[in-house]
Amino acid sequence: MTERAQTSPRRRSLLGAAVLGTAALAPAGTAYAAGRGGGRGSGHGSYRDLPVPTVIGHRGACGYRPEHTLGSYRLALDMGAHIVEQDLVPTKDGHLVCRHENDITATTDVADHPEFEGRRTTKRVDGVTITGWFTEDFTLAELKTLRAKERIPATRQENTLYDGRWEIPTFEEVLRWADEEGRRRGAPVWLYAETKHPTYFRGLGLGLEERLARLLRRHNRHRAHSPLILQSFEPSSMRRMSELVATPRVVLLSGPAERPWDFVESGDPRTVADLVKPAGLRWIASFAQGIGPTLDLVIPRDGAGRLTTPTDLVRDAHARGLVLHPYTMRNENTFLPAEFRRGVDPGAYGDAFGALRTYFEAGIDGVFSDNPDTALLAASDAADD
Repeated sequence: MTERAQTSPRRRSLLGAAVLGTAALAPAGTAYAAGRGGGRGSGHGSYRDLPVPTVIGHRGACGYRPEHTLGSYRLALDMGAHIVEQDLVPTKDGHLVCRHENDITATTDVADHPEFEGRRTTKRVDGVTITGWFTEDFTLAELKTLRAKERIPATRQENTLYDGRWEIPTFEEVLRWADEEGRRRGAPVWLYAETKHPTYFRGLGLGLEERLARLLRRHNRHRAHSPLILQSFEPSSMRRMSELVATPRVVLLSGPAERPWDFVESGDPRTVADLVKPAGLRWIASFAQGIGPTLDLVIPRDGAGRLTTPTDLVRDAHARGLVLHPYTMRNENTFLPAEFRRGVDPGAYGDAFGALRTYFEAGIDGVFSDNPDTALLAASDAADD
């Protein structure tokens, strides 16, 4: 038995407790947490009617299944996640598929396909040099011959059990699945779709926004009260989407010193540190309804990895009518602030509930989580406080 395998009972017991504690197979949209000030409805209608804190299944329930597969999305929904996230990249023939990155080396079995050995190449994406296989070099038919696998097997060995079980879904397939699940469960299935590297793909003639807008209109998710939220690390992508559809939009924000890639390409000198100031938030509010900051922008960590004093970001964003959906909560020690780690195994579960409680107390409106069941239990705890 490996050291990682020895930690499995703890992981399984936490999952089991969460499933039992949240009645995880309840219909999507059920508000497990009443939320601050008595809560906000059950997820029907406006994004502002979603429960607070909103639990967003990050790439589905990728703490338990390979990310961006129908298996991961379905488990997130079964656990009770209020929203299920998709990241969108294009194929060579213009279809939008669900992958965290266009580099599919770590998330598919492409390396095991000798017929695609010649597709391995080196590219520069948003200033970063990457060697691997890329969605834009494959037709959809070719991608459908691949199967998904666990991205971080050293941390999530249990997830490798499901390697090869699911194919890469198109976003249109996910939209159909969400419509079917919504009818079956009697409540809308909320989706959270991200445009990945939009400037890069626009330069290849594979612009994401127009393709995405056509799909949203086709599936009647292009309205202000549609059960879908759009997101991007590039503000210009969300501004572009605001001209195409009325679907709510969120600007994602990374490290303070970083610049969105569309800013780099256009010569805009602003950094994320500028965008989280009142003037930057006011500008974002002119075309978006929310922000998705890193958790460190809400509560920074010190040099030892421990949480410090919350910033003014929650207060300032709320003052401009913006919701905050920070990313990403995970149960494993390696991802948690230092004071919430337990033991020395980086892949073992730490005190994720304690970390979530601290973030919820900072006033955030929701959180992206690889472990939706854990986040839902923490949200329920916050409602009881």
